[in-house]
Amino acid sequence: MDERAMKMYIFVYSGGLFLATLVVPLVIYVAKALKIYDAPGLRKVHASAVPRIGGVAIYAAVLGVTVSVLYLDESAGRAFAGIRRQVLALLAGGTLMFVVGLVDDIRGLRARTKLVSQLVGALGMCALGVRIDGMAVEGWFSVGFSWLAWPLTVFWIVGITNAVNLIDGLDGLAAGICAIVCGVIGVFSLHTGQMTMALLMVALLGSLSGFLLFNFNPARVFMGDCGSLFLGFVIAGASIMCATKSATLVGLALPFLALGIPIFDTLFTMTRRVLERRHIFSPDRGHIHHRLLDMGLRHGHVVIFIYVVTLVAAGLGMFMLVVRHTGALMIFLCVLSMVVMVFRVVGAIRLRETIVGLRRNMKITHHQKARKREFDTAVLQMNSAKTFGQWWEAIGMSAGEMDLVWVSMDVTNRDGTVRTLVWRNAKQSPAMDDLIDVTLPVRQRRAGQLLRMQVGVAVNGSLEFSGQRIALFTRLVDEHSVAHLPWLTSGSARSFRAERVADWRSPLVKPVQGGASGSVKS
Repeated sequence: MDERAMKMYIFVYSGGLFLATLVVPLVIYVAKALKIYDAPGLRKVHASAVPRIGGVAIYAAVLGVTVSVLYLDESAGRAFAGIRRQVLALLAGGTLMFVVGLVDDIRGLRARTKLVSQLVGALGMCALGVRIDGMAVEGWFSVGFSWLAWPLTVFWIVGITNAVNLIDGLDGLAAGICAIVCGVIGVFSLHTGQMTMALLMVALLGSLSGFLLFNFNPARVFMGDCGSLFLGFVIAGASIMCATKSATLVGLALPFLALGIPIFDTLFTMTRRVLERRHIFSPDRGHIHHRLLDMGLRHGHVVIFIYVVTLVAAGLGMFMLVVRHTGALMIFLCVLSMVVMVFRVVGAIRLRETIVGLRRNMKITHHQKARKREFDTAVLQMNSAKTFGQWWEAIGMSAGEMDLVWVSMDVTNRDGTVRTLVWRNAKQSPAMDDLIDVTLPVRQRRAGQLLRMQVGVAVNGSLEFSGQRIALFTRLVDEHSVAHLPWLTSGSARSFRAERVADWRSPLVKPVQGGASGSVKS
């Protein structure tokens, strides 16, 4: 690197640092005036409201410095001319992420909307030639991805974007990690002679350095989604553009190692949420920084610890630039194992719990499918009922199909006497303290009048499974109540003598002994 190029990189870094330092106080002032705060919450670690649109300063500093240098410096302009479309696509996609994140910071957006915007930006990059077309380990193998290049590229960009967004949970954490990654990609860009990408990464590094002056604990401002989404997208896109120049494993392996903490944190977090049957974007306190806090480390110590792990991973990964053949792959695998071991030590990976969770989910899925088949059979039985007697018989058959213990219902005859209809499952005789007793209102044709049905369900070790059976039976009764029976003719009206409702006499009607077909108490 000659002296002129060195001065230009120093100027770009200093320019990004100066602009970010200048703009951040303005952003804090505007955020306070407009009351754009990140309020404390159960999963938040800050105790007071903090302005959360600091990403505006990062975005303004990066674009201000980068665009100025690329268009005003002759040597930078020549390097820029060769990849103009790709760089503009990267900046346009980053701008889209910035705008979407800013709207989310101010008004709030659904996770689906943000995901769609990320897909649009990633597909735009692919359309303009920024793709992971292949990968090679020098002296060992080389593989082209052909049509898989598009989905792999989209997955990489969307994955990195969300990884940076999710790791932004402590003061200075995301900004510091991204600064290290920018340094790594910048070094790789210089190593492969990519001046434009090196300038972009140095500008981003400078702006993050200026932002960290206000973001490190205790933070005066957060970058917000406008900053994290912008950073994640630009870093992901820049890593691909650098990797296409070398077409070797190192091009993507270096940023992957530097981003190892947020990548694996995102992977393990989403796996945990799937095992817990929650939405993959639902909030929680299971991230690696939360676990380190729970271990007793102070806020600043957690951030510094993650910085150190990131620096060690990135530093060891740099040896891949000088090692040939399979040595680069061995370094990559060893450093990757080290990062995974960090998660294992802090308790973010629990193999036994993961296996138990997988088995539990498989059991639940099997149970749900079985209950669904039983419900479909019960619907056929209920649809065939034309009279009250047939309806009650179908209720008993459906209850048996759904493995309920008993069903009872009080009805009033025309002479005013009350009788209790009871169906009992002869195949089950659980203890009374192992039963769930539920009372269901059953609609009938007379307005304002309801029949009261009591249902007994055995727990059998799982309240959730019992609740699912109750929910399906409740749906069945609601969708096929007495009110849905066809109107009776005068000749068949006598079969509907018990239509009038009596007051509910007892919180629990004990089922009579008998077979599964049902019996009646008068």
